Amino acid sequence: MSDLTAKVSKDSQGSIVVDGYEALKYNFHYTSPVFDVNHAKLADIYKRWGRVLIVMDTIVHPIYKEQIEKYFAHYNIAITWKIVNGGELHKTMDTMLEIVDAMDSFGTVRTEPTLVIGGGLVTDVAGYACASYRRTSNFIRVPTTLIGLIDASVSIKVGINHKKLKNRLGAYHAPLHTFLDFSFLKTLPIGQVRNGFAELVKIASVGDKAVWELLVKHGKELVETSFGYKEGSDGVRAPGTEICHRGIETMLELESPNLHELGLDRVIAFGHTWSPTLELTPRIPLRHGHAICIDMAYSITLAHSRGILNDAQRDEWFTLVSSVGLSMDHDLFDDELIAVATDAIKKTRDGKQRFAIPDREFGKCIFLNDVPIEELQSVLKVHKEFVKSRYGSGVGKEAYVDAGDLGAEPETYAKSSNTQKPVPADDCCTAHSLKRKGVNGDHTKAAAVSAGGVPVDGTGVIRNGLNGTLVHAN
Repeated sequence: MSDLTAKVSKDSQGSIVVDGYEALKYNFHYTSPVFDVNHAKLADIYKRWGRVLIVMDTIVHPIYKEQIEKYFAHYNIAITWKIVNGGELHKTMDTMLEIVDAMDSFGTVRTEPTLVIGGGLVTDVAGYACASYRRTSNFIRVPTTLIGLIDASVSIKVGINHKKLKNRLGAYHAPLHTFLDFSFLKTLPIGQVRNGFAELVKIASVGDKAVWELLVKHGKELVETSFGYKEGSDGVRAPGTEICHRGIETMLELESPNLHELGLDRVIAFGHTWSPTLELTPRIPLRHGHAICIDMAYSITLAHSRGILNDAQRDEWFTLVSSVGLSMDHDLFDDELIAVATDAIKKTRDGKQRFAIPDREFGKCIFLNDVPIEELQSVLKVHKEFVKSRYGSGVGKEAYVDAGDLGAEPETYAKSSNTQKPVPADDCCTAHSLKRKGVNGDHTKAAAVSAGGVPVDGTGVIRNGLNGTLVHAN
């Protein structure tokens, strides 16, 4: 919800000047399980209309369809479903327009919120549809992946890929409400829990020392038990809940003053300097969490080489990420990639490096802008030797995307590109995004169908956390 105040005046030359300020308010609710009939908070929002349009993807829908239907039936709220294909290859204008058509057929009133349930891909695409429909319409977000809960849910960015450009079309459009339910982790594949854990490492390393210490103490068990939501692992749920809640609130504190990303010294850019290029360089892409973890690991080595972190701090960091099975290095993370990726990221950072690293202790951050390419490549050699001597190849468990991540079988995807050369990439552009040479929409759909309509063991689903409401206003 936003309120705009404006003042109209004339300057000394007689030009009309409009001075406007927009107040933005949106809400986060810790509600678990969100679709338990004893928790009326979500249903109460829809009682006014007596109906709800729900957008979900083909992975999440079969897992939670029955539970969601029982929930809304209990409150006499009629459901209309819009099920879309999941995966990065379907983060397109076609999918977005499918959702727009569903909203139009439903007769969505501008203030009536569409309910979007799923991972970051579906909330991005559906959020963009809502930002565009009647110029702007409301939506409510229920994220169902760990990354969606602790990272994507904090942002107000929505968007789609366009041709070979990642997130090239989009908007800043805040949801009316976000419901945070970590009990969804019960059904999330462990590979996706690990993938999301990397984002918590990011937040803790440069933003919250208390979270860092909890990760060091409980990290391996948290991943193995899905943060205490696997049967018989209740003992780790309390620290897992504290970690996730503090992580979300730290992200909000860091990002809320910079929702439109006008400030370029961004603490949460730790791990996001070289990873956008690295992520798509292998024949089958790395999962996002593994790519950013390699970036973070190299950044830790860089900080250590400059004396900013000591041996014990470096070793503590690597011990944590190796214990949970995250990646620390890759054969294709080489001198050429470092050079290409550094040049690419500077274009999005107004010509500066702005390398985020921990500032002498975990939980604090500084930015480096004075690192010559020769030093970067020298540090890379040190990094590779260190990782190899202690951890072998440095590639973690389930490091590469699967059919659920892509929306097509990885081998089908990989055949569309026969090069492993680094391609410049950043948060807005991944030239060769998904390397879709020769893969058109029909091929993608055929691949998804032959793969079983996007296998269930991919992006997965989540549930969540505690009672109470965290309200964020900007």
